[in-house]
Order: sequence, then structure tokens, then C-alpha cells
Amino acid sequence: MAAEAGTTGRLGTPAGPGGPLAGCRVLELGGIGPGPFAGMLLADLGAEVVRVDRPGRAEESDAGGPAAVLDRGKRSVVLDLKRPAAAGALLSLVERADVLIEGFRPGVTERLGIGPHDCLARNPRLVYGRMTGWGQDGPLAAAAGHDITYIALTGALGAIGEAGGPPRIPLNLVGDFGGGGCYLVIGVLAALHAVGRTGAGQVVDAAVVDGTAHLLASTFAKLARDEWRDERGVNRFDGGWPFYAVYETKDGRHVAVGALERKFYRRLVDLLGLGVDPDRQHDRTTWPHLRELLAKRFAERTRDEWAALLEGTDACVAPVLNLTEAAAHPHLAARASLFTRDGVLQPAAAPRFSATPARPGPVAPPVGADTRAVFRDWGVPLPE
Repeated sequence: MAAEAGTTGRLGTPAGPGGPLAGCRVLELGGIGPGPFAGMLLADLGAEVVRVDRPGRAEESDAGGPAAVLDRGKRSVVLDLKRPAAAGALLSLVERADVLIEGFRPGVTERLGIGPHDCLARNPRLVYGRMTGWGQDGPLAAAAGHDITYIALTGALGAIGEAGGPPRIPLNLVGDFGGGGCYLVIGVLAALHAVGRTGAGQVVDAAVVDGTAHLLASTFAKLARDEWRDERGVNRFDGGWPFYAVYETKDGRHVAVGALERKFYRRLVDLLGLGVDPDRQHDRTTWPHLRELLAKRFAERTRDEWAALLEGTDACVAPVLNLTEAAAHPHLAARASLFTRDGVLQPAAAPRFSATPARPGPVAPPVGADTRAVFRDWGVPLPE
């Protein structure tokens, strides 16, 4: 099972060196999705992250407590940024911060008097990270949207799914968290590095559409080399190749097969006793029959029986697990990739560092619980 993490103090971590971002102060203007994920990742890496929320958020279902995984490791203050005094107090915090991240529509922070111009005037070394779906400019910049609409426009959604079927939604991993939050963190870290060289801060414009398009770099390269057909379910990595696909097992569960390389495919053929010529792996005329053989063979045993036979071999086969099953898998358990705290299953910090270990921070506090303490610790008067 996933490890059960112990409880740490509000800003405490286990004994030892801080994470690689220890000493870095981050202000996160409260939002949803990729912005909070980026803040969590920065907190896991050792930054002091203060989430600034609007009044009234405390009543929302995702506010504070063990299940607020994206807010772990952060301190929480409440400011009504529509009030000039509160906006002024935020600017005073900005003077003492290294990073500010926000996820409002373009122009919102400018109207509040806390936009990039206002903040950089107070702190020229500040990294101002902006997280949106469409970006700060372009015809759709002011439009509403969500992960599904952003990845639809980039071509990513249209590339995912079975041949002849509709596009399949890949959760919100590709857009919000892959092309969005991760790229915001990449931009913030790169800008912090530039501050170290030049002493000057800057604005990071992280857009889900840009990051998702960037994630497709390898696919666009294959398309240019005629190694990718611009349709679903007929290509190397979309299930179009029978030895890189998902198959149903006897118990209605599934296994994933990824035997792309010749030696791995040969091992798969041998272990399954398919009776086909492994040297004809890339003879597409054999693929319909091969897919039928694989489907029939995997239907003969349960998922876990196939896992016992094939997992860990060079046949490149793995059981398709659900989220709770993943926590109990011996490999993820050995690496403590997931852990349970206060009954909540969640991911551990990633990636890993040899000298400055990253660690998931403590449970998210109640909204606004740290308002007085943060202003005191940062040496800023509370707004009237």
C-alpha cells in the first residue's frame, strides 16, 4: 500500500537540507487548475508559497484540509483585492517576494492595480508568472475556455482516440497540468535563473495552448517525415500498431503492450507462443491477423495472471491499473511515488534530488489561517 506520511508542522519539514528552492518566496493569487498545481510543485521543491485568496473561498469544497492536495505546503492569506488598501498591501508583499503567479483573464490584475507594470515597479527582480488557456494576446485571449477546448485547438485532442471513433479526452493531464502548470513552472525557474545573471525580473506568459503545442514537437516531427498520418488510431503511439496497444483480459480488465523494438517484440511473441514470424513485425499486411491473435491470447487469462507472467520481462507488458490499485503496486510502493496522509491518497514530490530533497509540504491550512502570521513574518502591516 502507499506509505502513510507522518504529520509535520505548519512550515516544518523532516530534518535535513531544504529543497532546491529553499529561501524562494512565491505569492500565488488563488485560482483553479494549473496555477495551484504550479504553486504546489514550487512548494514541493522547497519554496515558501503563500496563496492569496478572495473573501468567501473558505466555504468552497476545495478549500483547505487534507483533500486540498494542490494547496499542500502553502500558507494561506485572504485579501479583497478589489479594495485599494488590500491591493496596496499585496504590493508590499511583492516587494519581498521572488515570484508572483496568477491565473486571471488578461487585463484583470492590471485593472486591480497589481499587474506586471505595478509589481515590477515595486520589485524589479520579480518573476511575474501568468497562467491562462489562450495566452495574453491573440483573437481568443479574452474568451472563456477549459482544458478540453485548449487541447482541441492545438490538434492534441484530435489525435487521441481509436480509428474511426471520436476523440478521447485524456483527463486534463495534457492541457491544464502538462501544457499549463508544468510550463508555468519551467518558465518561472528559467526566469529566476535569468534574475541571477542579470538582476532583472520579467513576465512569464504561460498559455495552455502554447505548452500543449510544444508537447507535440515529436509528433510534428514524425508528421513532417511521413511517419505519422494525421488521423486517430493508425499510428505508432495511438494504438494503431498492434504491438503498442491495449488488450482486454479474461476478467474484463486490460493490459498495455509496448513491444516496439525488434528484440522486445520477439520476446513478446515467444512468451505468448503466438507462432508468428517476429522478423515480419513491420509487415503491415500481417497486422490485422496479429491484432486478432493478441486479442484472443490475452482473453485467455486474467489481467493479474498476465502480469505475473509478463511484468518485468522485456516483452514490455504492464497491467492497466486504476488509481487506487496503482498505490499498491510493488514498484510504486518501493519508490513511495504515492502516499496517504489523513486518508488522502496523493503523489509524492517529483522529481528527486540527491542533495536537496523535495518533499510534499504539510496539509493545506484553512483559508486565511495565516493572514496575520504572513504579514508579520514578511514585515508588512495588515491592510485596514
